Amino acid sequence: MSDTTMRTRQPSVRRLPLAPALRLARPSDMWFKPALSVVVASAVPNLVLFAFGRLDLVMYTMAGSLCALYGHSLPYARRARTVAAVVLGMLVGFAISLVAASLTDSTAVLIAVGALLAAGQKALCDATRIGPPGHVIFTFVTSAALFAPQHLGQVPGHLALTVAAGAVAWLVTVGPALIRREGPERRATARALNAAAAYATDPGHRTRHAAAAAVHAGWQTLLAAGRPTPVRRALERLLVHAEAALAEAALGSRTADPDRLRAWAEQTRARGPVPTPPPAPGTAEELFGIDAERAARRTGSRRDARRALLRALGPGSPLLPIAARTLIGCALAGYVSMALGVGRPYWAIVTAASLYQANVTLSWNRALQRTLGNLLGVLVFAAVLPVTRTGPLALIGCCLVFNFAAEALITRNYWLGSIAVTPMALLVIEFGGTHPAGELIGDRVLDTVIGAAVGLLAAMAVTNRRAAGRLERALAATDRARAHAAKTLAAPAPPPAALDAARRRLTGSLVELREAGDTAAGEWWQRALPEERVLAAEQAGHRTLAATATRQGLIVPAQENGAV
Repeated sequence: MSDTTMRTRQPSVRRLPLAPALRLARPSDMWFKPALSVVVASAVPNLVLFAFGRLDLVMYTMAGSLCALYGHSLPYARRARTVAAVVLGMLVGFAISLVAASLTDSTAVLIAVGALLAAGQKALCDATRIGPPGHVIFTFVTSAALFAPQHLGQVPGHLALTVAAGAVAWLVTVGPALIRREGPERRATARALNAAAAYATDPGHRTRHAAAAAVHAGWQTLLAAGRPTPVRRALERLLVHAEAALAEAALGSRTADPDRLRAWAEQTRARGPVPTPPPAPGTAEELFGIDAERAARRTGSRRDARRALLRALGPGSPLLPIAARTLIGCALAGYVSMALGVGRPYWAIVTAASLYQANVTLSWNRALQRTLGNLLGVLVFAAVLPVTRTGPLALIGCCLVFNFAAEALITRNYWLGSIAVTPMALLVIEFGGTHPAGELIGDRVLDTVIGAAVGLLAAMAVTNRRAAGRLERALAATDRARAHAAKTLAAPAPPPAALDAARRRLTGSLVELREAGDTAAGEWWQRALPEERVLAAEQAGHRTLAATATRQGLIVPAQENGAV
């Protein structure tokens, strides 16, 4: 069949949704982790500065405190390294901003520096897959610092405050390991069990992808956690059951018990002991393969990670057009805001930077959410401002409340969280001295509208045809992974570790294929996408996964267990 018959013709400009972008979702199962962490990480330095009568320095400690928002889905060993890297990255960007602010008072130059920093932060956060809140926090902090009055001699002291607050944030995010060492692994396993139960209850394309992604993420979390412990061994056995349920449902079998999987998930997430289910068929072989992969990871060097990062940012990367959008959109938003009389247009830069998601459709959604949330947020700011001006403790307390509320609400929808982010960001300015409320609100509304409008226009104007190329590469990688798994299956007596590695490679390629397909489908000015090939590759891949699981003994073939 020719390639042209396998491609689906799509319009270059796709319809942009309205209501779905504003619809509320269920809150994250761990929203309270970053919410509590950022409150504690902010309260400690704020109260110390209050005791010394130097609340005017809050902006410099805030840069370190906000690092407590990162890494909460990672096992503690990796979280410690990741949050340390976040603090270092924040320090570098903050230092560049402070030095630039001390060397020039040209708004045009500072806007250019802010746009360059925003683009670099976006590219690095996407390449490393740091996860939420991504580049936005970095851009917020560095852009605000660009327009803060600064002398070169003050920079080292201000950076020292950032380092101290960053150390507090690191302790806050890593400290829970002393209480519940395997907490992140338990949550990842519980998600996989719940997703497998949902697929077993309602088999479908979306539930299958969600289950495969959750199981894959569970294994990745356990592999990143370090050496196995009794709790991690129990979690691995539970993941084997989730994987078996996924494979059985893919074969059309109804033998998996969703209620049992959900019960295990609830017990796993709780503080009690991890449930110890009876070993699923093939568990010994599965765990042998996991140990082999864990040993291979230990022998790998950090040079491999650096190479992966360079590949993600190298020529032809689909991330580069998104970084170009960020650069152009942030610069134009800043200059338009400056032309309209805003003295410190950092919020226009931050608003534009916050829009850029994986494709134009998602960027449109974020533009709606950001605009609605910010406009409602300035009303909240106007309501609480008289309370915050009753005393410094009231100001500190309101900022902490909004920090908590932002993380509590933002997982339901970005616009809901922005209602709390906006007054929090405005109140930070009050630490340095009171400002006319009307001026603050007017500038914020104007910057929001400019940043959203100009940023969205940049997203539409700067094409990302590489998204289709990423999809083609993901298709080729999936075909290779499936061929490798089929070859391994065809061997008379394949080693358990080889089967396990082949199945995990195929699972990862299918997850990447679905992510690449969703990204390309929401991009404008795109050539026709091979949607039929993607669907065929996914179906064939999941059949091969089921055959691999059957060969490993994880499930009983349909003709043996009576499944239709």
